[in-house]
Formats: sequence, C-alpha cells, structure tokens
Amino acid sequence: MVPPMIPKLPKEAKRRYIHGEAKKEGSYTASTTPMAACLSHIPNFLSPATTSTNPIRTLLYFKPSITPSQKPFKILCSRRPDYTPNHIPNPNYVRIFDTTLRDGEQSPGATMTTKEKLDIARQLAKLGVDIIEAGFPASSEADLEAVKLIAQEVGNVAGEDGHVPVICGLARCNKNDIDKSWEAVKHARFPRIHTFIATSEIHMMYKLKMTKEQVVEKARSMVAYARSLGCNDVEFSPEDAGRSEREFLYEILSEVIKAGATTLNIPDTVGYNWPREFGQLIADIKANTPGIENVVISTHCQNDLGLSTANTLEGAYNGARQLEVTINGIGERAGNASLEEVVMTLKCKGELLGGLYTGINTRHIVMASKMVEEYSGLQVQPHKAIVGANAFAHESGIHQDGMLKNKSTYEIMSPEDIGLYRSNESGLTLGKLSGRHALKSKLLELGYDIDGRELNDLFWRFKSVAEMKKVITDDDLIALVSDEVFQPKVVWKFGDVQVTCGTLGLSTATIKLTDGDGTEHIACATGTGPVDAAYKAVDLIVKVPIKLLEYSMSAVTAGIDAIASTRVVIAAENNHTTTHASGEKTARTYSGTGASMDIVISSVRAYVGAINKMLGLGLKVNVS
Repeated sequence: MVPPMIPKLPKEAKRRYIHGEAKKEGSYTASTTPMAACLSHIPNFLSPATTSTNPIRTLLYFKPSITPSQKPFKILCSRRPDYTPNHIPNPNYVRIFDTTLRDGEQSPGATMTTKEKLDIARQLAKLGVDIIEAGFPASSEADLEAVKLIAQEVGNVAGEDGHVPVICGLARCNKNDIDKSWEAVKHARFPRIHTFIATSEIHMMYKLKMTKEQVVEKARSMVAYARSLGCNDVEFSPEDAGRSEREFLYEILSEVIKAGATTLNIPDTVGYNWPREFGQLIADIKANTPGIENVVISTHCQNDLGLSTANTLEGAYNGARQLEVTINGIGERAGNASLEEVVMTLKCKGELLGGLYTGINTRHIVMASKMVEEYSGLQVQPHKAIVGANAFAHESGIHQDGMLKNKSTYEIMSPEDIGLYRSNESGLTLGKLSGRHALKSKLLELGYDIDGRELNDLFWRFKSVAEMKKVITDDDLIALVSDEVFQPKVVWKFGDVQVTCGTLGLSTATIKLTDGDGTEHIACATGTGPVDAAYKAVDLIVKVPIKLLEYSMSAVTAGIDAIASTRVVIAAENNHTTTHASGEKTARTYSGTGASMDIVISSVRAYVGAINKMLGLGLKVNVS
C-alpha cells in the first residue's frame, strides 16, 4: 500500500509516468522528471540504489510554477524495496512478518493439516506478507514436511507485483533444531532461520539453568552455526526481552550481530510491557547496541494485557522496521498482535508515525481472516476490530442517519479497503433459481474469492439447501462455505445417516462413510441420544480411539428452517503430542465444523471433519 498521507489521485494521474517533462494534473503538476534532480534537493532524502532491478515509479506533486529546486508538495513512492536481509533501503518501509502458521497454530485446537497450511501460506503471499514463518520444523516430522512444502510451493512463486515472500523456520539455539529448520526452508528463494534463547533472569534461572555467560556463548555460536550452513538470513530473538536486563540485552545482541545475525527480534513474550515502556526498550536497544545499524530491528508482542497492537506500533515508531503479527491475532495464550489491526493503523495513521507504510494488499485481508478462522477453528468475536462481523455494522438510529448522509461520519475506513463489500448495495437475493454468477457475486460481497471446483461444489450444496429454504441469507452462505470449502483433505467422506430416537427406546443411528478407495462402510450403534449414537457408529467404521473434548451447536439464523452450525474439538486417545517453541510438549487437538438444516447431519459432518484433520496429518494412531 502507498504511504497513507498521500491523497487519492485521479486514475489517469496514477498511470502516467512521464520522463523528462512535466504535465499539469488539475491544480498540481505530476512529474518524474529526472528523479535524482528532483530528489537531490530534498533534505535528508535517501536516494534509492541505482543498481535496483525493480524500477522506481514515483509521482512528485508541486504547486504550479514551483521548480524542482523548491520543496515538493507531496511525494508518492509505492514501491516495495528490494529484499536485503539486514537492510531496508527505504527507511519508511515496514516489513510484515506473519507467524500465523507457527505461533498462531500453538493455540489450543488450532492444529492444521499440511494442505491447510499451504492454502494459508498462499493467501499470505497474495496478501503481500514480507516474511512467512511457516512453522517449527523440529517439533514434528509433519511440521518439517509442511514447512518444506511451503518453501517449495510458495517461496519460489512471484505474485502479480513480482514479490516472493521470505520463508522462515523457527529453531531453538541447538544444532538439531537449526539443522531441521535449514533442511525445511533452504528450498525457498529467500530462506531464513529464526533462532532464539531466553534472556530474562527468571527464564535463565528456572528454565535454562544457565549463567549469562553461557547464554551469550550459546546464542553467538548457534547464530554462527546457522550462517555456516549457507543461510545468509538469520533472525535472533532474546526470549522474554521485555523483562530482561537492559545491559545484558545490549551485550548479547551485539555478540549475535558479530556472529552474523541479520534481524534482531525483540519479543514481549508474556505481554507484560505497556506501549511507552516497550517503545523505550526499542529506542534504548537502537541507541546502545554496537552494530545495530547493520541489522533490522523487529518486534513480537503478545496480548496478555490487550496491548499487543499498541506495543507493536510504538515499537515501529521508535525504530523497529519488522513487525511480527498473526491473522486475527491468534496465538499462544491471549494471542499476538493482529496483522489487520497493525496494517490498517499504519494505513490510516501512517503520517503520524513518520510516514511508515507496508507492502500489504489490504483487499485480501478478509479472505485471509476467514480462511484462518475456518482452518484453525478459532472463531473471530463479532466486535473484533477490522474483521469482526460487527466492524462495519450500524444499528443505532443516530449512526444510521449519519451513514445514510455520508459514510465517513461513522467509518474511518471503507470495508472495500479490506476486501469486504456491502451486501445491501447489490440488491441480490439468493434462492433456488439463482445461478453460479449470482452466487459468486454474493460470495465476493462477503469476502470470499472462490472459483473452479470449489465454487461448483458449493453451488450444488447451495441449490440443495435452497430447495428447502425460500431465501438464503448471508449467514447461511457463510455456514455453507465453512462446511463445503474450508474442510481438510478427505480421508473419510460422509455419505448417509439415519436415526431413530425418542422416549420409547434407545436412540439408534446408522452411518455410511466412504474411504479413500471409494469403498462404502456402514455401521449401526446405540447411544444416549441421536448424536451420541451417530458418533459411536462413526467410531466403529473409523476404528480410531477418539476423545470428544468440545461440542457446540448454534442456529445460523432465526426460524424453524435455520441452518445448524456445529463445532467439535477431538483428541486421539493415545495423546498425540507436539513440541512448542518453549520445549513444552502438549497434546494435539483437532477441530471440525459442519453445517446442515438437520442437526444430526451437521454434527456428523463436524465430527468426520475433525477426524479427517487428525488422520490427514499422517500421525500414527493406536487402532483398537
């Protein structure tokens, strides 16, 4: 996105790049007349490298009759700087480092399959994220393979603007972790290893049981080891920096710079700092760390006190030029700084932050948010900033009156800016006679960009519901998209279910599932109710011992013909575990969602979806 302080310009003015002459555009003059001649007169302007392969496209706006030797009225520079690991040519450009696939997946129940991670990584690349932290390869073989696939499939493909994201893997400060991280990311065009060790007194004493000298030596040697593998892009994080002693931070950071670190990430690991405090931490590190001018400073702020976005922005204001965030703010405990909140604040208030801007294409935010919501199973609260269902809703009469007169009375940004289109402006009402084009148009209004086979499958599912329901609402469509499009790779396909239940006898369910070879399997079971009976019948077919941890259902809309949306969270009886970056082993859990006008069908779809996610990871299970 362009620096937010630039006013909207006529399309023709934006398209016109004139060399060696000036052209009147309304009350201003647009020109790219010898760039060096114009820009050299601007105090403290950092000239772009003349060796750049990415041509600069700039519009200079002068008041009429003002010559290039005088101060320009506005400067617009919409270019993403060429990537150099330890340096950003444009001091106002802020790199966005997304850790949804690593820190975000550490949220309970947020386990994702390789296919889901790849889908999200592709969406992040389309969004324009600079660095994708694709996972923690040492945590499991499945995670290593997922990171490697992302490096191969996403880390070598240029987007429409030519951008190729950096693919990063996390590693603790030990050779095994670093080897696995390099094995996974080395296939990308721009690979990065991100290694870390704790630096706060409480962590060193109780978790690491190491002295300061030992921690410094471990950090220095492991950064050097990462560089020795051939990786020229190494990020280092002093874990719990927000509670670490300042002088010790300066020492360890200077040592890893000497060892070859290119980015220094300063994490508020437990979300303990407040904005002024964290901003001062970044300023102090920038002022007191030898060699800091040779690296990029980064932030990583947790949200335990609800201050992660504010802390991240304060860090940027004080000199950080890489910001670590996640889609929807998901992550460990209370989550991380939210990508959409950080990016849209920079877009709306960048001028107050010194002209900071990012390379994010904000019109892909809604689709990224919905994809992460569906694949992680972590629902976005309705009042969530930017992407919540109520973010652009206006119910108060006073607000509605203002909106009807001028939308800017109560909206500081347009929903279209993030890829959301107002459903009440198209006039579309979907029913059983609606076609694919109308369905696709309505989906675009809701932020879903769906094509091909997925659109075709969704269309026929939509038609089957429309036969039983006169009007399909937006909420109905969202539920159908969740159930039909955002599903894991099919290991078991739901076929049919028949139940009998009531007060006269045991509830009984008959289930038909189809396996990957196309073979149909049928089982019958009894239970305390129709859903319990159906789940037991599924268990008889799948033959995998499962614990149901959570079950919830809600009506998508009002009325007797409402679609029921179900969410379940399961775990394997043999307690599959995953290793977090902290070294802690926790049981893996898997979420699934389903939607149908029949509550039993909705429940079975969610249960089978969760089982597919578990089996799709390729994990071994103890079959009873």
